[in-house]
Amino acid sequence: MIDIHCHILPGLDDGPKTDEEALSMCEVAADDGVKTIVATPHTGREVYQTSAEDVLAGVSHLNGLLGKKGIPINILPGHDVYVHPEIIENIKKKKVLTVNDNGKYIILELPVQSVPFYVEKVVLDLKAIGVTGIISHPERNYHIQKNTGVLEKLVSSGALVQLTALSLTGGFGAPAQRTAVSLIHKGLAHIIASDGHSTEERPPVLSPAVKEAAKFIGEERALEMVNAKPREIIS
Repeated sequence: MIDIHCHILPGLDDGPKTDEEALSMCEVAADDGVKTIVATPHTGREVYQTSAEDVLAGVSHLNGLLGKKGIPINILPGHDVYVHPEIIENIKKKKVLTVNDNGKYIILELPVQSVPFYVEKVVLDLKAIGVTGIISHPERNYHIQKNTGVLEKLVSSGALVQLTALSLTGGFGAPAQRTAVSLIHKGLAHIIASDGHSTEERPPVLSPAVKEAAKFIGEERALEMVNAKPREIIS
């Protein structure tokens, strides 16, 4: 499996603080069957302004540690970008990283309570430069929980949607779980990722969510959300 959204790099945001914690998370992911993780530190928020240089250096460092430890995980670079109108300019200036730094897909984080009026324009402007926005964990957004039509409009504009694994299994509460299932039923969900931050509270595991999604769309389509689609994105 491929996890395209995980806070796995130590010391950069609210993910692991030490190399040891990051390696423990990688062991948990490997035990779950994850082979590739896209490291996506937060950026664009006032609290977190993780530079592209720090992410690339962190990915190289963690891959080196994994090789020494013999943990069969490959780390790729990325960012979890808080959505704002300056994203296009920041991509051009290499201030933010697309998924696997390939210039094709970027993870967009919405505010918790709202969907800013400019998000659709951001999605359209991204498409105009050949970049597809991936809306991360919209099922946890209070506005979308009340009105999934907002997300349908973004998907129609060219965005993809990534659900959080824990949302599907109830870890983010009943409203998030109901919304995640609803988005799957409506064909508005394309990827499942962990949004992992730790080994316990928010672990980097995908298989329980795949089993849950399979109840609604079948095992083959559920597996595509952690295999075929993420592979297309990183390649």
